[in-house]
Amino acid sequence: MKYRVSHRTTYGYSKPVQDSVGLFHLMPRELPWQKVLSSDVVVTPEPGDISRDTDYFGNSSTYFHVTDPHATLVIESTSDVIAEVPVYGAEALATRWEDSRPLVNPTAPGAWRATEYALESARAGHVDEATAYAAASLIPGRPLGEAVTDLMHRIHADFAYDSKATTVTSTVADVMKTRAGVCQDFAHLALACLRAHGIAARYVSGYLATQPPPGKERIVGADASHAWVAVWMPASDEWLAFDPTNNQWANDRYITVAWGRDYGDVSPVKGIIYTKAKKSTLKVSVDVAPFAEELVS
Repeated sequence: MKYRVSHRTTYGYSKPVQDSVGLFHLMPRELPWQKVLSSDVVVTPEPGDISRDTDYFGNSSTYFHVTDPHATLVIESTSDVIAEVPVYGAEALATRWEDSRPLVNPTAPGAWRATEYALESARAGHVDEATAYAAASLIPGRPLGEAVTDLMHRIHADFAYDSKATTVTSTVADVMKTRAGVCQDFAHLALACLRAHGIAARYVSGYLATQPPPGKERIVGADASHAWVAVWMPASDEWLAFDPTNNQWANDRYITVAWGRDYGDVSPVKGIIYTKAKKSTLKVSVDVAPFAEELVS
């Protein structure tokens, strides 16, 4: 599928901001199953300094510094992307989950790259409750694809999607207690479950093209950033991407922007401002629209 992805972030301040320094991950990755036709980000007011780079994880990252006083800051990205369904080999999926632990299987292809994704991270802390919860899916000798899919099914069934149940500072322990959260929470929970057993898994940030109910038109701007998880498969040195929020493997409706250890590595926009403003507002509008020719076909 071919998509145009638009992501607009608007900050408003009660008093002018003198200095705004930021970093964003908004430009999709080029991948075997994803082709980026074009991608650009515009910052308003125009930054005095803006620099595009590739971060440690291979993601496109952009630094900017706005020095003109401003009461509003707008960051708007637009990308044209072709997404396909990732294909995984039967042998890779059938590998025992125990072999997806790079610290136990260090000679497997890519194990050295996968190792840091098997370690605890700040937002996906290991808690006893999550470790025990994962054990029901990680039966000894079980094929990796089957074990991960079972864990995905269970998270989807046992945890309710509730945007008011958590905040950006909520922990895995909080999610285990409330049994509710949003996509970021479920991704962090899955990471904690898998990594506590030594499995290498990474946090993936991007977009999911939503589908309106039958007979209803798409609501432009109503989409949102999304998060899911990818697990290392040692037999092929590939990563199986799955979405516990929607109970499915990632397919051609998923647009990958960035990946890292957790949300802290790949947040869409983060930064520091210098101002005397006491109040601020944040508005985010995301739209993932299939191209017209795809809608006709």
